[in-house]
Parts: sequence; structure tokens; C-alpha cells
Amino acid sequence: MSLHGNLLGPEPTLLPVDPAAADLDRGTAAPDVAAAHPTSSLAWAVLAEQALEDGETIAGYAYARTGYHRGLDQLRRSGWKGFGPVPWSHEPNRGFLRALAALQRAAATIGEADEAERCRVFLAESDPAAPAALGLA
Repeated sequence: MSLHGNLLGPEPTLLPVDPAAADLDRGTAAPDVAAAHPTSSLAWAVLAEQALEDGETIAGYAYARTGYHRGLDQLRRSGWKGFGPVPWSHEPNRGFLRALAALQRAAATIGEADEAERCRVFLAESDPAAPAALGLA
């Protein structure tokens, strides 16, 4: 056993800056941003949130799953091993966490209770502050 390892668990995963964020901040429509940046979990999360807000649950679910999977890809490329902190305080992580929260809401709405619970636990384990920051606590 190494004396230099982190005894508290894995280091937090910090995603790189998402270029889609600047486009969204400039007011570019989310569908245009997702088309320009299809790997952006943030763009898909925004689409999911908008669809769910408009009562388009199935579209919201599909957008959220896309953002979730794009985010998993980004996390893995950033060294995440399937567990460990993904802090809300690091703004580039928020696209993934928002997609995960949207997937939780959409899954609950369509009666996918097991998936909604997995998403709830994943979100809380990623960062215990994230559910409250996303209005889920």
C-alpha cells in the first residue's frame, strides 16, 4: 500500500470547459448549440430541462439520456473510474449533473422508478450539494 495515495477516496473529477456554455450564455438557442456541440452534456441538459418544463416528457427523457451518456464519456476521458466525486462547484461538471437530474425527473414521470432512484443516488454520491442546487432536495 502506498503511503502517498488518497486515503479518503478518489480525487474529484473535473471536466474541461464546455464550449457550448459560452454559446448558451450568448443566447444561442439550445437546439442550435446541441447541433454545433453534439458531445456537450450541457446542451442536451438544457434541451431536456426545456422539454420537461413544456410537458414534453418523452423528448425530455431522450435529451436527458443523451446528455447523461455524453457526460459519462467525458468523465471517463477525464480519468473517472465509475465512482468518486463530481463536484457541482466546478462549473464544467454542471452539464453532466443537470442531465442526470433531468433524467431522474423524466424517469420518475414515466414510471421508471428504478432508474429514477439510481439517478437520485448517483447525483447525491457525485456531490451531496448537487440535489439542493438543482432544486431536488
